[in-house]
Amino acid sequence: MGVVSRKQRSCITNLPDDYLYLIFEKLDSNLDRESFGLTCHRFLNIHDSSCKVLDLQHLSWLKNSSSGYIEVHSCMIHRLLNRFRQLESLSLNGCKDVTDSGLVLLQKYGLQLRSIDLDSCTRITNVGFSSIASGCPSLSVINLSSSSIRDSGLEILTKSCNSLKKASLGWCENITDSGIQSLIQNCRQLRELRITGCSKINGIGFKGCSSTLASLEANCCMLATDLTEVLSGGGLEYLNIAFNYHIMDMDLRPSVQDFVTDYVIIRISKGCPFLQEWNLASCKNITISGWESIGLYCQSLERIHVNGCLKLCGRGLLALGNGCKHLSVIYINFCPLITPSVIQFFRMQREDVEIKDPPTFLLKFVPGGWTFETLSL
Repeated sequence: MGVVSRKQRSCITNLPDDYLYLIFEKLDSNLDRESFGLTCHRFLNIHDSSCKVLDLQHLSWLKNSSSGYIEVHSCMIHRLLNRFRQLESLSLNGCKDVTDSGLVLLQKYGLQLRSIDLDSCTRITNVGFSSIASGCPSLSVINLSSSSIRDSGLEILTKSCNSLKKASLGWCENITDSGIQSLIQNCRQLRELRITGCSKINGIGFKGCSSTLASLEANCCMLATDLTEVLSGGGLEYLNIAFNYHIMDMDLRPSVQDFVTDYVIIRISKGCPFLQEWNLASCKNITISGWESIGLYCQSLERIHVNGCLKLCGRGLLALGNGCKHLSVIYINFCPLITPSVIQFFRMQREDVEIKDPPTFLLKFVPGGWTFETLSL
């Protein structure tokens, strides 16, 4: 037998790139994929151009052990974007030091980007949002929670990224109804919106809301009691107007608590015929007329959170059970008027409905949107 030449032994490197991409896609483990990329420069290019998701939260060596935030500067983001040019999902959650300059390359390589997470990126201004707007026209999911975005920045984004389906603006203190109006009018495919803790939004920006809006997280907000604009789309399936006492600013607590009255409940019950889940946790001012309206009008309701509703009584609980025929779960605790005997009688009437303690949720960003992850206590 002849001696096998070095060139013959290395024949895999002579394969076309298309074949190498197919081989790379068959590798199941991250370790195998990383090893593939370390073989040579050509294999590294295959590895980098195949990367679709970049989440800096998974790079534990970047995380500050005391604060939990990611210690990464714009120059590193610039290098990462230059390396991974086909990203569909980018998460910079917790990267508080990233500035506008770190996002410049999105103008060149952001065409494939579908989702971006800028939670707590407080140093990004309209310049950075302009880079996203000009380079990421296919964006469908964005998380701007606890960022410094203002109405003008939201307008810049939504004029170009008008295919947004999910947006989170939780605790964005500078967003008002003007910004919400830009979002609502420019993004007519919007399905999920989170405005938790946005104290400057009263709801008038929702005027002309698309019927595609199916999920609204508006807990700890001071919406106007009329709610005409908020309900104008008519397509809500999930609504959260709960009051979270432990995370609210002391000065805002009385106003938010007083917002959810029987009048508000009746307005929502009549205006949201497709509502499937409703979170009313710690809404202490709902009385029997409010509970009866839910039972009368919310025929699609499957899950309701009533923990901490101090005025919920046995009659109100039965109104929910007798009226909401599709009801499957009631999350309840800290309701002083609901005694064990009331619970027992309710179960006799609606044995198909589970009565459970409310779960503890963590809102977690994942490629494509957000998910609520149940925490183990």
